[in-house]
Amino acid sequence: MLLQEILSFNEQFVENKEYAPREATKMPKKRMVVVSCMDARLIELLPKALDIHDGDAKVIRNAGGKIASAFDSVMQSVVASVYDLNADEIFLIGHHRCGASQTNPKGTLQKILDRGVASPEILSAIEYAGVDLEKWLFGFDDVNGSTQANVDLVRNHPLIPKDVPVHGLVIDPHTGKLDLIVDGYKALNGMKN
Repeated sequence: MLLQEILSFNEQFVENKEYAPREATKMPKKRMVVVSCMDARLIELLPKALDIHDGDAKVIRNAGGKIASAFDSVMQSVVASVYDLNADEIFLIGHHRCGASQTNPKGTLQKILDRGVASPEILSAIEYAGVDLEKWLFGFDDVNGSTQANVDLVRNHPLIPKDVPVHGLVIDPHTGKLDLIVDGYKALNGMKN
């Protein structure tokens, strides 16, 4: 079982003090916050491609690196990073070939029904309560557009200081190459990206 495998490994990890070289403070040394995708290909690749290590940055991950609304949990974490954890720059990083760009909300809802997690009546009640489930489950069509939308949302957020650079990038999940979508420094200086 996976849980037992993890707990056994963890016991040895702690016993051998393998955590020691990774000890860090909670304040990010590079004073940055990164919002990116939870894609398994990025677990080690993203930090290596950015040259960040334990203690360097606050990293927030979710499906597609998407900021769904101005007051969702991702934005809450970004705001906390800026005000409580001294992050001076924000990096919003999407990635090519993202699963969130290939979502099929109707298919996902059918899988929920097939597993018996919810009945059609439950899904209808959720919709009746004002949740558009297909919209909620939908990722995005274009990673560059999604990254730009994230940048626009954060840059125009009423609680984000106007002097904080908000960068938008897209990483290749195979090579780690970063494509610049929005240079937050240029935006601060009123230049076009």
